[in-house]
Amino acid sequence: MTTATAAPRTDSPRPDQPETAEPRQSPPTFLSDPYPALARLRQSAPVSVLHSDGGLRLWIIPRYADVRAALLDRRFAQDVRRAQALADSRVEGVNLGSEITHMLSSDPPDHTRLRRVVQAAFSRKRVEAMRPMIERITRELLDGLEAAAAHPTTAAVDLVRDFAFPLPILVVCELLGLPPQDRGLYRKWSTAIVTQEGDHAAFRQAVQEMGSYVLAIADRRIRRNDRPADLLTELLAARERRELTDDEIVGMVALLLIGGHETTVNLLGTSCLALLRDPGQAAWLRADLTRMPGAVEEFLRYDSPICMATTRFTTEPVDVGGVEIPQDEFVLLSLGAANRDPARFQDPDRLILDRRDAGHLAFGGGIHRCLGALLGKLETEIALTALLTRFPRMTLACQERDLRWRNTMMLRGLEALPLTLHH
Repeated sequence: MTTATAAPRTDSPRPDQPETAEPRQSPPTFLSDPYPALARLRQSAPVSVLHSDGGLRLWIIPRYADVRAALLDRRFAQDVRRAQALADSRVEGVNLGSEITHMLSSDPPDHTRLRRVVQAAFSRKRVEAMRPMIERITRELLDGLEAAAAHPTTAAVDLVRDFAFPLPILVVCELLGLPPQDRGLYRKWSTAIVTQEGDHAAFRQAVQEMGSYVLAIADRRIRRNDRPADLLTELLAARERRELTDDEIVGMVALLLIGGHETTVNLLGTSCLALLRDPGQAAWLRADLTRMPGAVEEFLRYDSPICMATTRFTTEPVDVGGVEIPQDEFVLLSLGAANRDPARFQDPDRLILDRRDAGHLAFGGGIHRCLGALLGKLETEIALTALLTRFPRMTLACQERDLRWRNTMMLRGLEALPLTLHH
C-alpha cells in the first residue's frame, strides 16, 4: 500500500482535466482530520492526481456515486503482482505488498477461488453463533478495565490498548485457532504491513516472520494429526485438496488477522471519541441501547475505519465524471470522502445516530466487499453496548488535540484513547 498525504488546490480544473493535489497540508493535520482536505477534493473535481511518498502517481476518486460505481467496475483491477510490475516500471522502491497473496490483492478467477474457501465461515448464521464468545471476551476485558480504573495509581485507561485492540484480535484468534498470547506479535506485524512506517525492510521482515510463524503452526498440526474445528484446519484441508498453496494460506491468515481486527479496533476508538464529542447523541443512545445496530452503521459512515480502499489500477481508459483516467494508472477510491458526500447524505459532517440510511461504503463493494463486515459490526455492537452499560459517564483523559492518529492514509484510527471511567 502506497501512502499519499496532500491537500488539493482550491482552483477548479477544466472538466476534461484532473485536479492536481499539492502537499500544502502537514501530515499530522491531515491524519487528525482528513475531512476538510477530502471535501476540497470532492468539490474541486471528480478526479484528482496525488503522488505517493515514493513519487508514484495516484488518481483519487472522492465522490460517492463515482466511488460506488468504481467499486463495481472490473476495469479497476487489484492483482497486486501486476500492479507491482507496473509500479516498478514507473518509479523505484515503491512497495505495493506483492509479497502477500490473498483475496484483496487478486482478481478473478484467483479471487473467486480464494474467497470460496473461507466465505462460509463468515455467513450470517456462523457469525451470529459467535455472539456468546464475543460477549464473554467483552465482559472479561471490561472486568480488566474496571480493575485497572479502580487502582489508586491509575489516572486513566487506554481504550485502544486495553479494549479495542484485544477484543477483535482474541475473536480472530479463536476463529483461526491461533495462540491468543501471541497477539502482541500480530499487532506488530499488522502495523508494519499496513502503515509501512520507515523503509520497506520492516514490511518485508513482518511478512517473512508471519509466514514462518503460520507455516510452523500448520506443520505441527500435520505432524500431530491435530485438527481442531477452526478456520486454519479448513485452510489446511483446502491445501490437501490442492485448492490452496502455502503462500496462499499465509496470505489468507495475514488478511484475516489484519483485516479481522484493524477495522474493529479503529471503529471502536473513533466511535467512542465521536460520542465524547457529542453528549447529545451519546445521551440519545444511552437512553435505549437497543438502537445500537443502527448507530453502528452511522459510526461507520461518519468516520470510516478504512479511509482509502486498497490501490487499484486501470486495465483500459475509464471515464469518471468527464475525466478520462488512462490505462495502467493507479487509482485510490476514497471511502471516507464518499461517506461524507453531501450529494448522497444530508448534513454529512454531523453524527446523526438515527439517520436510518445504511448506504455507506465503509466496507467497500462489489466482489471485494469486506468478507468480515457482519463480524465487525457484531463485535462493535456488543462492545459499545457493554461499554456504555458499564461506564455510562466515561470522559476523555487528555486534550483532544493531544490524541495521536495512525500514521497511514488508508486507515482511520487512533493510536491511543486515554479515558477516565465513571459508572
